[in-house]
Amino acid sequence: MSTAPPPKRDKLQWEYPVAGLISGFTTVTVKYPLDLVSTRLQVNDGRLFSQFPRYKNTAHAIFTIARFDGLKGLYAGFLAGVLGTGISSGLALVYYARSKQRYAKSKEEKFSPGLASAVETGALVCLCANPVWMVKTRLQLQTPLQPTRPYSGLYGYIR
Repeated sequence: MSTAPPPKRDKLQWEYPVAGLISGFTTVTVKYPLDLVSTRLQVNDGRLFSQFPRYKNTAHAIFTIARFDGLKGLYAGFLAGVLGTGISSGLALVYYARSKQRYAKSKEEKFSPGLASAVETGALVCLCANPVWMVKTRLQLQTPLQPTRPYSGLYGYIR
């Protein structure tokens, strides 16, 4: 007579959210100045009188931002970018694995567990991270040409 060991309860693995935060921080730190320039170039409509400087290309934009705002200007909204990426990566890594397990255990096989889990995870990540991306974009669009800067940072925006 053999006794089977009791089934293990699934625990939330701390490695997933930590890995998401570390990878998000590293990615955002390295590519953030290019993300900032991309956002600024997208709103640069070429008007002569605008609150945004006129940029000719990516290199010109980086040098112009660095000249007016210094290195700090190239990282405007950085904390919001790190927070948004951490939320997105952490939620995606944790929730997708859990969701896929739940669908695999389900008796209904209307959808592929991977597809249903991906759709569910994507919706959750969008709902949780999009407000943070909006804050990041608004912080990135503040320039020295504005008479006043409405937001001093992530905390100032939330306040």
